[in-house]
Amino acid sequence: MTPDLADVDPFDLPEWLGVGDVTWSAESGVRSGHDVRGVLTTGGAELPCDLLAVDDAWPEPVADAGTRVRAHQAWHRGQVHLVSHGGRLTLAVPGSGFSADLVLDALSRLAKAVGASPDHYTALLRIGTERRR
Repeated sequence: MTPDLADVDPFDLPEWLGVGDVTWSAESGVRSGHDVRGVLTTGGAELPCDLLAVDDAWPEPVADAGTRVRAHQAWHRGQVHLVSHGGRLTLAVPGSGFSADLVLDALSRLAKAVGASPDHYTALLRIGTERRR
């Protein structure tokens, strides 16, 4: 289990996430499993930002029950639950893996959380199953 997940308030994130064009670039393949590493960039600024499918439970649970509940509640309300994992911003998303549509939906919800239009966010996806670390 990933015990070091701490809630993140979107108001504590850098202001640039809500004021200009932002690109999220995957560092691993979207089909690589329950965690997809990535980075948000604009101009010269960057922020590590990963995706975590909180319902994956084999061979052990990815997230504790409280985190899973908060992720599902946020998703039900049209939001995304933000956590910090190993010092990296992480979008906690219901499910056990990712598709392109789910990645785009999660990033759209992040944009809304920081007061930006999803029209200002771009995603660069890696299609494969390979992890690049």
